[in-house]
Order: sequence, then C-alpha cells, then structure tokens
Amino acid sequence: MIPAKVEETYETVVGLEVHAQLNTQSKMFCRCSTDYSGAEPNTHVCPVCFGMPGVLPVINAKAVEYTIMTGLALNCEIPTLAKFDRKNYPYPDLMKGYQISEFDQPLCINGWVDIEVDGSTRRIRVNRVHLEEDTARLLHRADGTGDDYSLLDVNRAGMPLMEIVTEPDARSPEEAIAYLTKLRQILRYLGVSEANMDEGSFRCEPNLSLRPQGSTTLGSKVELKNLNSFRAALRGMEFEVARQGKILMEGGRVVQETRGWREETGETVSQRSKEEAHDYRFFPEPDLPPLVTLPADIEKLRRGLPELPDQRRTRFATDYGLSEYEANLLTESRMRADYFEAALAASETSTANPVVAQAKSVSNWLLGDLSRLLNASGTDLTQAKVQPNQLASLVTLIEEGKISGSAAKQVLEEMFSSGRDPDTIVTEQGLGRIEDGDVITRAVALILETNSKAGDDYRAGKTEALKFLVGQVMKETRGRANAADIESLLRKELGSPT
Repeated sequence: MIPAKVEETYETVVGLEVHAQLNTQSKMFCRCSTDYSGAEPNTHVCPVCFGMPGVLPVINAKAVEYTIMTGLALNCEIPTLAKFDRKNYPYPDLMKGYQISEFDQPLCINGWVDIEVDGSTRRIRVNRVHLEEDTARLLHRADGTGDDYSLLDVNRAGMPLMEIVTEPDARSPEEAIAYLTKLRQILRYLGVSEANMDEGSFRCEPNLSLRPQGSTTLGSKVELKNLNSFRAALRGMEFEVARQGKILMEGGRVVQETRGWREETGETVSQRSKEEAHDYRFFPEPDLPPLVTLPADIEKLRRGLPELPDQRRTRFATDYGLSEYEANLLTESRMRADYFEAALAASETSTANPVVAQAKSVSNWLLGDLSRLLNASGTDLTQAKVQPNQLASLVTLIEEGKISGSAAKQVLEEMFSSGRDPDTIVTEQGLGRIEDGDVITRAVALILETNSKAGDDYRAGKTEALKFLVGQVMKETRGRANAADIESLLRKELGSPT
C-alpha cells in the first residue's frame, strides 16, 4: 500500500525492460532445440552454447523475423541496417565472458503502445526492440553445512531473447502492469512468444524512481528483479514507491541500485549498487555480418501480421454489436477470439435471427457456461472437446426453441465431457422441448398438489412464490418445458393474487 502522503508529494516514474524468449525451433546462433523444458540439465547443448574456442555463430532468421514483427506491432520504425555486438561481463552464467546482443543499431526503434487505466489512455513510448541470446541458468544450493554452491544448466544458453525497452512514461505501478499485460497479449497474438512469467519466457525489470510533483528532473532509479508474476511485479513496485517515498520524506537520498523482490517477506532487498554504469565494453560482433532489412521485406512482414487486440476489439463491438466488456473478454486471447468467430461462422442466421443476435448468444455461452466448465477443469480452449461448430449447433437448438436453456446446460456438460454433438445428446437423453401440452398440464397439477403452501402464498399476494413454482415444474420436466407456458398455466390455475 502506497501512503497517500507519498502520492500527494511525489510523482512515480517507471520505465520497463522486458525480455521475451522467442518461439523458434532452434536457438539463436546454433541448431540446438529450444524444447528443453523438463529435459535433463545440459542435454540441449553444443560447442556454440558452451562458447568453445573456434566455434562460429549463425543467425536464426526466424528470430529476426519475429523481432521485426513485434516492432511493427508496437508501431516501431525498422531501420534498414542493424548489427550485433558483444556485451562483455564476467558472470558465471555466461561461459564465454560475453553475450551477443545489439547496442547502438537495434532492429526496431521509436515505437509506442497505448494503455487504458481507470478510463483514461496513456501512451507508453517504446525506445527499442532488440535481439540477443539468453544466458545459462544458475541453480543455487545450500546443504546446511555452510558449504553453499551453485550448479550450471546450459540448456537455456543461446535461446533467442527479445528485449523491449520503454521510455520512463508509466506514472504508477498500475500503469506499468497495464503495459505489461498489453505487451504480453500482443506477443501472444503474434505467436512469437509464449510470454509466461512463471516459466521465465517473459521477464520484466521495472526501473522506478520518484520526483517531486511538478518536477521534470528524474530521481535516482532503482531496478527491480526476481519478478515472476504480475502480482509480484505490482507488489514489488508498490513496496518500492513506499520505501523511496519514506526515505525522501525523511530528508534522505535514494541510492541508485538493483534490488530483488522477496515474495516470502513482501519486500525488496539490495542486490548491487549501480551508482556508476557498468562498462560492458560493447564492440561490433566480428563473427556476424550486419543485418540489412529492405522496405519490401518489412512490408511483407507487415502484411503477414494478424489482426491485433485493439483492432479486433473495435471490430467485435462495431460489427457484432457487443458491449465493450464483452469485446474485451472475447479478445483477451487470440485463441478465444478465434474460437468465437469460428463458432459464429458455423451458426445458422436468418432475417429473424441476424448475425448480431447470434453473436450475442454465442458470446453468452462462450463467456458463461463454457468458460465456467473450463475453469473448473483447469483446461483451456485448446484442450476443450467442445468444438466451435458444436457450440454453434447448441446455440441454434436454443434459438429455434428445440431445447430450453436449462436443458442446454445439461447438454453442454455432456458435450464437454464426451465431445459428442448436441443433437445426438438431445435425442439419446430425451432433452428436446415437450410439445405435448397435456404433459405440461399434468406436471403443473402435480407441483401445485405437492406445494400447496406456495400456491396459497401466491394467492395471498406473495408473487415471488410463482417463480418458485415455475422452477419446480421445470425441474419436474427436466428443463424441457417452456417457462412462459408453465407460468401461463400456473396463473390460470391459481387465479389472481389478492
């Protein structure tokens, strides 16, 4: 929680660095497989991964394409010329002593992303998007005797890693999270990255500082690390705003440093000072040629971009008459938006039931009962047995009055568990609408006989008792009767309330 006094006195400034692993089949500079999740340590490696003397890197063309696609989706300029550089530093997870990255000539520059927070829009400028290789992974161990040690897993080394750097434009932890959420959504729409924070394929490092309200001079920034979820990122930034605010309110000075988030204590801790910029001694990578991107190549990649979330959300609201809330939910992921449109395309429409009405029905069932079943089972639409055309068939059965809403819920649950078509389930389980009026009349008589108190309550003016009786008749008919017909019969039998 950020104290109100801090928010009144100081302005929060946040810039963000995001590292996203790319969905290529091979690593950035060698042929080793990127599918190392769950593999034994040091099994997806080669001399290039280990940085052995005499080996030569070869650029992964797909990783370059994915980075340019990301830049285009983030409204970046794509310079004609880019190059790789050596970034030198002596950490143990970098065996060769340097990382191949991009320094002064990145693939993408000068982009932007618009975010929405509390009904207002803010533009977050993207300084650059560049490409590099990931490092190996250190696993720290403590045996309880004081002889602590670290193990090195090289499987991750050489993974294609895209770094996306913003200008210090976010003005609160909430705005920073809104940017991260939207960036992850865009990367997933593009299909360039899984962008899972808990798996390490989407790693964010906020740079956060405070300055007096009205000032244009940036304060001393603190970089946050060890953020493995949006919740951790939000809590870490909120803690840091409160910590820096307390120091400044007491007349102290914030030290420029790197701090790590400790989930178990809910606080940040100092990791290393950054008073002086670390000298990475960048110089052009001598083993790799410059990258030349021609305008025709850029346009080809631009034409291949999918419809992005903002555009799709607008189209759903405009073309299908959906509310902003519904359009937001449906376009939250490309998978859900694709499923919705596939189901809508398979739906039967007519003049009496145009596409707008059908879209509303498909949306209701997808966002309602089907999502409930998915959440309860811990699965997503890629694993669902209910195919889009089957959901469309179910909606058509309801719209044509062949089954009731309550019967449709039973049908959907059976579809979800078995994957069978709704027509088959309706026929086998006898869930079709009751057309015989005598059957409904007998069901009404039975319910009135066994629920005489509810009948008396209705006659005495307690009109809510009618809803109870309708529900009992629906239960008796297994949801196959028409609720309007039931209510009409009940009113006829009970007479007018007093």
